Amino acid sequence: MTDPKPFNPQPTLVGPTITLRPLRASDFEPLFHAASDPLIWAQHPDPLRYQRDAFEARYFAPGLQSGTALVVVDNRTQQVIGSSRYYDINEAKRELAMGFTFLTRPYWGGATNREMKTLMLDHAFQWARVVWLHIGVDNLRSRKAAEKIGAQFSHEESKETNGVIQRTAFYKVVPA
Repeated sequence: MTDPKPFNPQPTLVGPTITLRPLRASDFEPLFHAASDPLIWAQHPDPLRYQRDAFEARYFAPGLQSGTALVVVDNRTQQVIGSSRYYDINEAKRELAMGFTFLTRPYWGGATNREMKTLMLDHAFQWARVVWLHIGVDNLRSRKAAEKIGAQFSHEESKETNGVIQRTAFYKVVPA
């Protein structure tokens, strides 16, 4: 078996209703506008991300610096409606994680999260053997969404994110 091409952590992925593209510094205002709803973060381990300073310091700046963050754009309106990213890329095991995901409330409960995750998983599985989702144990909405896309609960453990230790549920996705 030949070695796969290196993983591209910031592709442009185009689906029927959304496009994911690399995060740029100029995306701060539209992405913060999308993230400024407190209910988006209510079950999240960092519930203050709707506030400008918290969003910039603990979400946007690390995402931009990571070189792996994507913004989600509604193809019809061209509005930024969320973000996600790849992270914890393990070249040796060909594993990675997907997360830091949010969508604005008008896109909850429908097909948008499934489309976004399908685009990201299809891209990841061109290289990866396993994709992990790390979700705060109390974030029931995200845990249910992970199960809807076929992620299997693996285990819980403490995980550090932005200098804070959180109880995290680990979900595993393998190619179909």
